[in-house]
Amino acid sequence: MKNKDQQVYDVAVAGSGIVGLAMAYHASKRGLKTAVFERNPAASGATVRNFGMIWPFGQPLETFDRAMRSREIWLELSAKAGFWAAETGALCLAYEDDEWSVLEEFYETRCDAGYRIDLLDPVSVSGRSKAVQPNGLKGALWSATEVNIDPREATRKIHRYLRESAGVDFYYNTPINFIDLPWVGNAQNSWQADRVFVCGGADFETLYPEIFAESGITRCKLQMMRTVTQPEGWALGPTLCGGLTLQHYQSFAHCESLDRLKNRYAAELPEYNDWGIHVLVSQTSLGEITLGDSHEYGLDLSPFDRAHINQLILDYLGRFASFPNMEIAETWHGVYPKLKGKTELVTDAEDGVTIVNGLGGAGMTLSFGLAGEIMDKI
Repeated sequence: MKNKDQQVYDVAVAGSGIVGLAMAYHASKRGLKTAVFERNPAASGATVRNFGMIWPFGQPLETFDRAMRSREIWLELSAKAGFWAAETGALCLAYEDDEWSVLEEFYETRCDAGYRIDLLDPVSVSGRSKAVQPNGLKGALWSATEVNIDPREATRKIHRYLRESAGVDFYYNTPINFIDLPWVGNAQNSWQADRVFVCGGADFETLYPEIFAESGITRCKLQMMRTVTQPEGWALGPTLCGGLTLQHYQSFAHCESLDRLKNRYAAELPEYNDWGIHVLVSQTSLGEITLGDSHEYGLDLSPFDRAHINQLILDYLGRFASFPNMEIAETWHGVYPKLKGKTELVTDAEDGVTIVNGLGGAGMTLSFGLAGEIMDKI
C-alpha cells in the first residue's frame, strides 16, 4: 500500500537506536534526505539501557581510532542537541599483583599508540576519586579519553535534534516489514528510498532470516542497577572499574600477563566467570550511580532477572568503591546483538540494502565512527 502523502528519500534507516541514529546523522550531514523508521513509540532497547560510557580505552588498536572519531561526534552532538556529556576519564583499579602487572604491561605497550593513559600510585588515585576504596590499592591506570552521558537523555535529544535541526523524518510505531526497492514499508504504508540501512536487531531477523541464521550472531543479556541521587552534590569523578574488567575488554587481550590473572579469577571467582560479570561504575548528571553488569549469551535468553547476579555485582563493587547512599532505585536488563570474534556485522543483503548490526557492548563507543566509514564508501 502506498502512502497517500508519499515521501521519497535518499536514505531510509530501520531502527532508531544508536546505530540507526549514527547512520541517519552521517546521511543528513551529506545532504541526503533521510527517514528513520522505529517500530516502537521511542527507542527502548539496548541504546537506553546501558551505562552511557564512551569508552575508547576499552578498544583494541584496530578500532581505537574509530572510537575516538565517535568521541568527537558525541561531544559535537552534546553541544548541538543540548544533552549532558562529561569528559570524566576513567580509572581502572588494581588490588592484586597480577592486576597491576596487566596495567603496567598495557601502559608499556600502548602509551605511544594514541591512548591518553598514565599509571597512578594510590595517593594520586585518591586525589581523583573519593569513591575508591584505599585499603590494599596498588594503583590504577588513568585514561583521559572516556566520556559519560545519560543514554536516556542523550537518545531522546539526538532524536529531537535530527528531527528539528537536521531535517531527518522519523516515523514512530512504524515497523519495516518488507523491502523491495525502491519501496520499503509495511501493510499500512510504503515509502520510496534509494538506499536502506537495516539497523534494528528485530528488523534484521524478520527481514532477512537466512542472513541472520548464517551470520552466527547471537544475543547478550546484561543486568544493571542504578542508585538514588547521591546527597549534597556528591560526585563520583572518573568512571571506575576493577580487575575483572581486564579480562572483558579486547584492549587488554594482547597482554601476556593476562593469563595469570585469568587463572586466578577462574579459581577464586568462578561464578563471576559463569555469568560474565565485571563491574563498571558511572554517574548521571542527576547524581545517580549506574552499576553493572553481567553477560549471558544465547538466542533463548530468560526474560527474568536474577537477584543473585545483582548481589554478586554489589559484592565485587564493595572491593573497590563505595558511595554515600547505596540504595538501589532501579534494576533492569538490556539485550544486544553480539557477533563472536568480530566488532560488527556490515553486509549487503541485496543491492541498495545494507545490514549494520552486531556491535555488541561497544555500540555507544563505536557507532558514530563506524557509520561515517560506511557512508564514506557509498
